[in-house]
Amino acid sequence: MDTQQWQPGRVPRFFLGLITNLTFWVLIAITAGILLGHYRPDVAVNLDKVGKGFIELIKIFIGPIIFLTIVLGISGMGDLRKVGRIGIKALVYFEVVTTFALAIGVGVAYLLKPGSIDRASLQMQNPAEAISKGKEFSWVQFFMDNFTLQVLVAAIVVGIALNYYKKREVMVGYLYTASSYVFKALKLVMYLAPVGAFGAMAATVGKFGLHTLVPLGKLMISVYITMVLFIFLILGSIMRYYKLPLLKFLKYIKAELIIILGTSSSESALPNLMEKLQKAGCSKSVVGLVVPTGYSFNLDGTSIYLSMSVIFLAQLYNVQLSFGEVLTIIGLLMITSKGAAGVSGSGFAVLASTLTVVHKIPVEGLAFLLGVDKFMSEARAITNFIGNGIATMVIAKSEGEVVDVEGAIEAE
Repeated sequence: MDTQQWQPGRVPRFFLGLITNLTFWVLIAITAGILLGHYRPDVAVNLDKVGKGFIELIKIFIGPIIFLTIVLGISGMGDLRKVGRIGIKALVYFEVVTTFALAIGVGVAYLLKPGSIDRASLQMQNPAEAISKGKEFSWVQFFMDNFTLQVLVAAIVVGIALNYYKKREVMVGYLYTASSYVFKALKLVMYLAPVGAFGAMAATVGKFGLHTLVPLGKLMISVYITMVLFIFLILGSIMRYYKLPLLKFLKYIKAELIIILGTSSSESALPNLMEKLQKAGCSKSVVGLVVPTGYSFNLDGTSIYLSMSVIFLAQLYNVQLSFGEVLTIIGLLMITSKGAAGVSGSGFAVLASTLTVVHKIPVEGLAFLLGVDKFMSEARAITNFIGNGIATMVIAKSEGEVVDVEGAIEAE
């Protein structure tokens, strides 16, 4: 027998590490939330404010962190042409990868046929609510409603202006100090993640019930399968091309992924992602420009969900779409999917505007999706999150930066 296995203190240290691990407690909270939502929905639905409260608390940090990271990144860059180069690279990358996401969503939907079910067995949650969300998409309104994008633009302007300021070094010193305090405060707030995850999960299960998953289970399974395929086939291929380890990156951000699973919001982990990417070797300038822009324009998970939902509804109503109409849908979603960022319920607005253009598919069909939409938001948020992390590392590598995920894991 290997006596080393039984050295005093080894087992207690293991359990001590487990009970002090935030990820462990978030998982416990998610499980408890599901159980409470299922067995006591009357109590669970009232916990919605707890989950939303945690997300709102995290959102307080998003603006300052984005602003400080971008301003410090640009002011320390020296060459302002690099700002434009990174921005163009990011937008091109986003559009190409989003197109792949839309295409794979359509392809898998036709392969698995999640809409080939009897809609008479389904219940509409609230048709008026779904249809009322179908407002016409507007780029002006998109910018006005998107706080992240507003902060991004303001930070770029300030960062550029700071390069021409005579006392730039003094201002940069103050900003670095402010940044360190913001991240320290964020770490304290993150200890509330299990509470937020518990409230959000309990309220979701309590409101919609696990029973709502059964009629549309095929759609849910199809969406989750597609997300996995996209991450490991499309994003995995991109990572291999740039010689970056996908599995180790997923391990590196596992705590953030579990928080997103509990809260159904990728925003709850955005500040942590920016910090971890910098620790992995991505410069402040790349992280500051790519991550916030990605949260507005690189919504891989949302793109997959939107394209699959359109095909699902077409199958549900036995509507035959021509190849040209499918291409039209993809083309429309390439533009309108950008409007699904930063605004609650905007995914239904994008779907409704797309269906209105196609004409063939009844807009009322959106009401069938309401019951399970919340249960699929985790898949969308996680895929969006992973996609933006990978986009940042790829662009950092293209700029000649040394990205070392393994080293970052070892340093934790």
